[in-house]
Amino acid sequence: MKSMMAAILLISWAQMAGAQDLSLFEKRILVRGSDTLRYRVLYPYNYKKGKSYPLILFLHGSGERGSDNEAQLVHGGKLFVRENVRRNFRAIVLFPQCPKDSFWARAKRIPNTPDWVFSPEQPAPVPQQLVKILVDSLADNHIVNSRRLYIGGLSMGGMGTYEMLGRYPGYFKAAFPICGACNIPWYLANAEKIPMWIFHGALDDVVSPQPDRELFKALMTRGIPNVMYTEYPKANHNSWDAAFAEPKLLPWLFSDRKRRRN
Repeated sequence: MKSMMAAILLISWAQMAGAQDLSLFEKRILVRGSDTLRYRVLYPYNYKKGKSYPLILFLHGSGERGSDNEAQLVHGGKLFVRENVRRNFRAIVLFPQCPKDSFWARAKRIPNTPDWVFSPEQPAPVPQQLVKILVDSLADNHIVNSRRLYIGGLSMGGMGTYEMLGRYPGYFKAAFPICGACNIPWYLANAEKIPMWIFHGALDDVVSPQPDRELFKALMTRGIPNVMYTEYPKANHNSWDAAFAEPKLLPWLFSDRKRRRN
């Protein structure tokens, strides 16, 4: 009986600790006219006001859309609240939440297939516009370092990552799209030189890995440096857990200082 009670207490404590960790992400709201962007922000360890920090912007997948300002932290949030990450990679981390009826990119799935059609020539979706306004504000007020803006995302967020890279060339210094896709000719015409680490699952039946394979091949054919592609042979759509577990992901992302000097 005592051992059972101890186990229950241990589970409860672990759940509370996890919730407490994610609570380090402060809840915020950006309102512009009739539009609202809910987002969570995590400040670096030993944060100092008046200092500009690198920014990591992460765009969630379609399953985390909504208005609770919590679901967007389900995938990836725990990585950034780890004490060693907050100490060694001191950045402001943003997790915005896309409303249920919207999307981070101009994309539509072809029914009953893992293939998508992209229309980046159309105006940016409102949630994407609000994210850009938010990051602009942080940079203009020197809260984040405009020369060290990084972006990543999974699934719908991976598509949004590609689209934001293409819509705002040179704005972000490095990116890590996970199980995403894009309009490849459009992307190559606008953002081919951005350092990028692409992740995908070989068995993905929600977003086919083929476009990412073709994009990577095109970038290699053009001799573009600082681009990597990792494909997990046994992963389906959930390749993000493996990507978040990559020990070199954050060191690579923060290595942009070295890339700029070369």
